[in-house]
Amino acid sequence: MRTNPARGPAADPRPLTGEPLPLDLLNTRWIDGGTHHDLLRYPDGLSIWLQSAGLDGDVPAGGRTLRALLATRSALASLVDSGADGPAAAEDLNETLRHGRIRRLLDQDGPRTVVETDSPDWLAAWTAAEIYLRLLEENPGRIRKCANPECILHFYDVSKNGGRRWCSMVGCGNRAKAHRHYSRRKQAAGS
Repeated sequence: MRTNPARGPAADPRPLTGEPLPLDLLNTRWIDGGTHHDLLRYPDGLSIWLQSAGLDGDVPAGGRTLRALLATRSALASLVDSGADGPAAAEDLNETLRHGRIRRLLDQDGPRTVVETDSPDWLAAWTAAEIYLRLLEENPGRIRKCANPECILHFYDVSKNGGRRWCSMVGCGNRAKAHRHYSRRKQAAGS
């Protein structure tokens, strides 16, 4: 990834973007053609992710922000991927949450909500952790990992019936359909 000073960071290379912030943070790791990728380890990857998440004007793209995001991503992964529960699994995420708070105010324009963090370096990580809590309150069963065992992407199922299984029908969904079709044809040819 290279930055063109005239255009800013390069385009986001990830196959799935636009999920709620905590899942989008998890999706900074993906597999493509058997190769593991980690956007946050790419040169300019942090800037690309902050821009994609709409946080590039509010959060510095430096080492402290990166360390906060990596710690939060690790905590989210242990909670989402392993289904870990209990105090030990939540402690790492709680560590991130300790770095910020929501403050409610009333000013001349009416009620206002302000997010305050220890430093701007924690804003992206804290926001991802806070939104994860909201997703858990809303409908934890809709937080999903792609059904393709070779895929490590996550999504929040907003389908009407809650039946989404794939990170993308175009990618993993079609591969699964093609595999089932090939298996049926092979089985029929063998009988």
